[in-house]
Parts: sequence; structure tokens; C-alpha cells
Amino acid sequence: MNPALPPLPRLPVAVPRSGVSAEARRALRQLLEDVDRGLATAFRDGMDASALARRRGESVARVVAHVWVACLGEVTGAALFAIGGFGRGLLFPYSDVDLLALATASEPARLRALEQFFATLWDIGLKVGHAVREPAQCRALAAQDASVFTSLLDARRLAGDPAFDGQLRGIVDDPALWPPRAYLAARLDERNARHARYDDTAYNLEPNLKDGPGGLRTLDSLRWMGRRLAHAGELSELVAEGLLDPAEQAQLEQAESTLRRYRYALHLEAGRAEERLLFDYQQALAARLGFQDEHEKNLGVEQFMQGYYRAASQVERLGVQVAERFEEMLEPPAAEQPVGDDFVRYGARLAARDPELFMRRPAALVEIFIARLEQPGVLGFSADTMRRIHQATDAHGGLLARDGEVLAAFLRLLRRGAPAVEALWRMNRHGLLAAILPAFGKVFGRMQYDLFHVYTVDEHTLRVLRNMARFAEPAARAEFPLGCEIWAKLPKPEVLLLAAMFHDIAKGRGGDHSVLGEQDARDFCARLGLPAGDGERVAWLVRHHLLMSTTAQRQDITDPEVVHRFAEVVGDREQLGQLYLLTIADIIGTSPRLWNSWKDRLLADLYTSTRYALRSDVELPRDAGARVRECSAQALARLQEDGFAEAAVRKAWEDFPQLSFLRHRPEQIAWQTAAILRAQGAVPLVAVEPLSVRGSTELFVYTPDRDGLFATVTAMLDRLRFSVMESRILSSPTGMALDTFLLLEADSQQPASAARAEELQQRLQRALAQSLGVQPSKRSMSRHQKHFQMTPKISFHAAGGRTQMALVGTDRPGLLAAVAQVMLGEDVRVHDARIATFGERVEDFFQLTDRANAPLDAQRQERLLQALLARIGPARE
Repeated sequence: MNPALPPLPRLPVAVPRSGVSAEARRALRQLLEDVDRGLATAFRDGMDASALARRRGESVARVVAHVWVACLGEVTGAALFAIGGFGRGLLFPYSDVDLLALATASEPARLRALEQFFATLWDIGLKVGHAVREPAQCRALAAQDASVFTSLLDARRLAGDPAFDGQLRGIVDDPALWPPRAYLAARLDERNARHARYDDTAYNLEPNLKDGPGGLRTLDSLRWMGRRLAHAGELSELVAEGLLDPAEQAQLEQAESTLRRYRYALHLEAGRAEERLLFDYQQALAARLGFQDEHEKNLGVEQFMQGYYRAASQVERLGVQVAERFEEMLEPPAAEQPVGDDFVRYGARLAARDPELFMRRPAALVEIFIARLEQPGVLGFSADTMRRIHQATDAHGGLLARDGEVLAAFLRLLRRGAPAVEALWRMNRHGLLAAILPAFGKVFGRMQYDLFHVYTVDEHTLRVLRNMARFAEPAARAEFPLGCEIWAKLPKPEVLLLAAMFHDIAKGRGGDHSVLGEQDARDFCARLGLPAGDGERVAWLVRHHLLMSTTAQRQDITDPEVVHRFAEVVGDREQLGQLYLLTIADIIGTSPRLWNSWKDRLLADLYTSTRYALRSDVELPRDAGARVRECSAQALARLQEDGFAEAAVRKAWEDFPQLSFLRHRPEQIAWQTAAILRAQGAVPLVAVEPLSVRGSTELFVYTPDRDGLFATVTAMLDRLRFSVMESRILSSPTGMALDTFLLLEADSQQPASAARAEELQQRLQRALAQSLGVQPSKRSMSRHQKHFQMTPKISFHAAGGRTQMALVGTDRPGLLAAVAQVMLGEDVRVHDARIATFGERVEDFFQLTDRANAPLDAQRQERLLQALLARIGPARE
């Protein structure tokens, strides 16, 4: 049984100019509350959100008109208009009631009546936005501000003098006020400014349903532009004018229905006019709208958000294209210029010579994008051509993925290298990329419910491709010198572009997406006609696309064994270069916040050492003794150049364990040694290098070893808001601690300034000189961090006479300092720490012993585990 709309409220006949008594106000408030309850029940029962928003608009309009008559009577010389969404007849559960009162003269009695009118509306529970203007003022403001003019396009009279209808129409129909070209430019400027606030993408983790790219405001804008530019204010009228086709109208109407449904549910869930799909509401909204978990990699909330992203993407894509059609409509006719046998150019727009070309020869769907690359100054396709691309793509459907000529044209495009990336972006906007790569269509709008993946899978993939294209730009050499050098030498860039397209294509299916994607890539490359060796290389890159980042961030890349194992998997230098470029593009494309100078240096170091290891004349792993001798010789040479005597250096090195020369670079050893020699025996010694060769701020602590040292240092770093990227906790045979920390500013994820480095040095020096026992500061987690807490996963295993503890969990302010405090309290010594942060997720590894330097027994491991869970487990409200 279909649910029925709640009835419109019955109101008594208003007594003109009698005002609204307190009793009547209570009755009206109760009436509105009853209406809202009835609408909420109808929504829960499955009623269409648009119909319910209209019914609320009708109900509120009746109440507003009732109060107008009660306060002003059947007055002449004044009228009340609904504007904004209310003017269009839509009111969502907590939307503002936007009103415009027009009056010919500011009579004191009328002004008092208007004040009473608006105060009454607020008193009965309506959130009113209002303005009172004379018609001349209204015209002057509309002439100055396109947004004011736009608000009048939706105005409809609710009560008052009908004569004002004509005056308002005279303003919005005046050709001198915002003529078509000026109005289109103003709307596009407003769109661009609004989208810039949302990172120019509909794929934000917490998108704005109303104002974000692809939101409901985009659909409103299409109607506004249609009315002003083509006298076509509805989607059906845009079809009649040739600015939309029926299929596009259906897509927009379906997307609008989804967005309105989500917005209605969001208002009810939030209990206020919330337009952002915040994490706080996403799971509850998914449940409210009937989405259920399929498996752990396809949660109900992810399906719910995929529905939003798909709707918003359709709206954003068609919104851009219709705006281009408006621009073309206003352009003066251009002369025809032939472009090859199949295409012609009209000014800055490309078109198919034969209207049936794409239906007759599907490969032309790809070829026109190649032609666009070859035509400087082309801004897009003609409106008719865009429409025919969509129609042909829909008509051919799955055949495009198997058509040999289409795939051959697609391969020709990929072999263009970096320029092909922009074409791939455009093909995606037209739905063509998903038609050629059906697996890509499956991840269209697919999100992952965490803070690590900022974009949906399809948006992330396209950003990875754009990041790769940057390696071909001369301007990028300053930021990515190694990446640009590698890209310039790639013999077959299409291999890397294909790997980027497939690296996450199996997300959401269950299982390992790298393994599933490897097979997808292998199958597609075979259909594409790629040489077998190239296809295997694409498949290898997809299978191992996470290998380089996990090796660099989770293992000790100064250990030759680690480099050797990595090199064995990589196999050759060409594949190493491709993996390096894919890794960087993938990290930056996952979230701009994840990339920093430390990761840049870390990956470059792994690339360089692996490239050296892959030389045919080098045996791996290299002997540890040889590496110690080589490092110390280079460090000594640097120190002697700076005027230090060899005997003094050798004396200082008596406190350096052999691991120092294995774990550190020669320049780090030289810097640490110079600091010790300059201190002339004064301890504790704290040295800070604001920007080290490791792309981070380097902190070196040299002091007699004692329990609690690691806890004190990490607590001070937490107080000063530094993030620890890596630490090396070493003890000398003579009882000295030589601890090294690589740091970034917690807020900016950048190395410290000289002033901040000096502050760190002085504060930590004082703390170590006075006593141990500095406590970390207490800071609250962000709203996002609170929402995505997970119980830490902590495991122990033996590691060369010590106990290695792995900690995987949710990052939060002061996490490392809190862990160090717990270890101190449990009489556990930290000998090494490997810190890795992936968005909101941390993966830290510690080498531990008890106070007697023995591995932790099972009982102590269990005590430490419980103490850590109690301290850093999910916070309770």
C-alpha cells in the first residue's frame, strides 16, 4: 500500500488586522509541529521526498498567508513573496522560510504591522529570512548583484496586492538587467567560487548536498540559466530548446530525486538545517534509508555514499556540459574548418562531420578525443556532438569494451603519454571511459569509510593519472626532480597509465584488490592488443602497487637485507622506476595531506639504494662490516674537512655502537659527531637540524642512558606539537644513549623553521637537565578522530634477543607519548621505534626489553598489552 500525503492544514479565517493572539500562536505552532510529524512519518513509510517538501511548502505558505492577513489585512500597496527554495515551492524539514515584502511607501503603521508579522512567524516556530523593500530599491539591488536578481526569478506571491506581480515581472524580464552574456558569466563565476570551497570535487568525504559540486544548487543554476538565457526554466523546457536530450533529463531527474531524498533524511537525522553529510550522520542515514552491509569491504554506509556520489557526479557532469551549451548558444557563428576526414572545427569547438559517425563507427568516439589533443585552442565539443557522444555510448554499451577498433584507438591514445590523461578525464565525464573499462564503472562513486581515502575510487584513480602527467611538466622539476627524470626516460608510458587505471579497480569486491586487479589488468591488456611482456608488467605493477610505500615506511631501508629483498621482488630498474612514479602519484592522489618531504626523501632513498643494488656487478646483501667501514670513512672525511682531528673523532666514536654506522648516513654521523665534539663533554646534549637530508627536522639526543628517557623526549615533542616520523634508539657500550628522531610539525606536516628548532632544542635541553618525568599535554581528539576510533591491534614476537611489539590503531594527539608513558610505567625499555602514519591509521613497531635488557616474557607482554589498551583504546564519552 502506497503511503498518502498528509493533508494540508485547516486554518480558521483570519480576521484582518486583528493580529495573532497568544492562544492562536500556540495553536499555529502546534499545527506546524503536527504537519512536520506527519511528513516525517510519511517519509519513513517511503513517501517521495520531493512530494513531501512541496507539501511542507504548501502548508507553511497557508500559515504565512494566514498570519499576513491577521497582521496587515487585505492591504494595498504591499505584497508578500516567497523566494529561494520556498519560492520554488519546496521546504525541507528545517529549511529557512525566505520572504520578500514589497511596499510602495514606508508608512509607520505598515512598518509596525510588518514587524508584528515577522515576529509572529518566528514565535510560531518558523525560521524566517526576510527583506522589506520598495520596488525601486529591489530593482537597484538586482541590477548590482546577480544573486539578488536570481532570487527574484523564483519569487511567487503569497499574499497582498496583486499589482506587485507585474512590478516584479518587470524587473526579472527587463533585458537591460543582466543580459544573457553577463548573467551567464556571473553564474559561472559564482559556481567556480562555490566549487573552489569544496576542492572542486563532488567526492569529498563529508560532501555538502546543497552547495557542493554536483549538489542541488547546480540543478537550481541550470533552471536559472535556462530561464534567463532561453526562456526555459524547467528541465523539460530545456529539452524542447535542444539544450538537453530526454535521456539527460531522466538522468538529472533521477539524481535530483536521490539528492532530495538524502537531504530530507539528513534534516530529520540532524534535527536542524544541516546540509553536510557529516560522518556523525552517515551510518545512521544509511540504516534509515535501508542500506545493509554486504561484507566488510562493501558496508551499507559505503553503498549509501556511493548513491550520493553517483548522483552528484551525474549532476556535476551534465551541469558543466549544459553550461558549455549555453556558452555555445551565445557565441557568434564561426567558420567551418576541416579536421581530418571525420571532424570539423567551429571556432573553439570540435564537431563530427557526419551526425551518424559515432553510431556507424564506434572507434570515432575515442578518435575525437585524440583529435581534440591535436587541435590547439579547442575548448570543447559542440552541443550536438556532446549529445551524440552520450547517445552512441549508451547505444553501444558493453560492445565498446570488446570492439577491436575501439580498443586500438584507445591504445593509440594511451601511447600519447601525459597528454592522454586530460583526454581520459574528459572521456570519464562523458561516460565513455566506464564503457570501455566496465570494471571502472563498478567503482564509480565507490568510497571507503575511513579518513585515509579522501576521494572515491574513480576520483582517486583520475587524480593518480593527473599526478603522473605532472611528471612530464617542466614546472614540476623543482618539486619532483627524480620523478621527472624517470618519466622522461620511460620507453612506454602507456604501461604506467594502464597500471594507474587498474591499481584500485577491484576495490569493494571482497578479497585482496591488488590480486583481483592484477587479473583484470592482464585480461584487459590482452584484449587491448598490448605486447605480452608489457601486459605482464602492467599486471605486476597493479599487484605490487603498495610494495614500495609499505617497504619504505614499515621497514628499515638502511638495512641491506631489506633492500635486497625489495630488489629481488622488483627485478629490474625500469620496473623500479615505474613503481616509484606510481607510488608517489598514488600517495598524493589518496590525500594531499599524506605527502610530505619526509616521505619524498624516504622513497627517493629506497629508489636510489635499490637501483644501486640492481646493478649486475653488485652482490647483495653487502657485508655489514664493509658498510660500517664505508660509512665511517665518509663521515671522517667530512669531519676532517670541517677541521676536526681524526683522534678526537675516533675518541667520540667509542660511544657509537656499530648500528649507528649501519642505520645512519655518513652526513648524519658527521653531524652528530660534530655536535658531541663541540659540546666538549657537556651532557645532556640536544642538537636539532631544522631541515635534514632526510626531508624532515632531525633531533639528536646524547645523554647517559636511563629509564624514562624515551618517554620524556616524546612527551616534550607532543607538548611542542611535533609528529615523530621515525626514531632510532641506540645505546653505546659505555652507557650513553644516542637517540635520533625525524620530525615534522604536527599541524603543517612540514619541517620546522629555525625558530621552532631552537625552541625545541632549548626546551628539551632544560627538561633533560632537570629531571625525567615530563608529561604529555592533554588535547582532545578532533570530531573526525573520535568518529573513526578503532581498538588497537597489538602483537608481540621475538626479534634477535628482544621483543618486537607491533601496534596498529587510530592516530590521535599524543599517541606516541602516551605509549611511551605506559612503557615506562610497566618497566619496559625501548631500544628502537619505527613510526608510520597512514592518514588516521598508525602502524608503529618497537624493539623492547625489560629493565635487565632481556626479552619480555609472556606475563609482562600481557600486562603491557592491557595497560596500553586501557590508555589508548577507544575513548568513551
